[in-house]
Amino acid sequence: MDTRSILIVGVGGQGTLLASRILGSLFVDLGYDVKISEVHGMAQRGGSVVTHVRYGTKVFSPLVEPGTADILLAFEKMEALRWIHFLKEQGRAIINSQEIEPMSVIMGAYEYPKDLEDRIRNVCPGAVFFDALAVAKELGNIKVANTVLIGVLARFLNVEPPMWEKAIKTAVPPKTIEVNLKAFHRGYNSELS
Repeated sequence: MDTRSILIVGVGGQGTLLASRILGSLFVDLGYDVKISEVHGMAQRGGSVVTHVRYGTKVFSPLVEPGTADILLAFEKMEALRWIHFLKEQGRAIINSQEIEPMSVIMGAYEYPKDLEDRIRNVCPGAVFFDALAVAKELGNIKVANTVLIGVLARFLNVEPPMWEKAIKTAVPPKTIEVNLKAFHRGYNSELS
């Protein structure tokens, strides 16, 4: 199998690193060579967090180059726009519709763009936007929005849910397994627009 690349982007505290561990565990269980590279930036202060996940028969580099990602999994809309140029031409973008204002917007130096979805769709017409945070709130734990989004992603990777469930059980803290599995299935079974 050729090497495939997933770029996971978000803001510190959204669970992007946990998502990469779930994917890594899944792909190892499927017998692939897996390389993961995490770039934390100013994660503790709500800054960008980017994780490169590459898997295949033999992976030589952990880094996704611009224009080569098969999938962009974005936990926040502005981060999606910031990293959309990493998608290859027929790549897929799966984006949490959550908006987190960066410090420059909070301080009044800039305004959060109102046309992000249109700008993203200009680059990736088939982008999928999904309100993972709303589902996580319904489940009573906003921290599982990442696993909801993993459920949405799973629909596009041709891997049956039991394999995902195993990877989730391996990666999340034991006391959160049940809510994370519910979150995954809500994302996996949700209607997409």
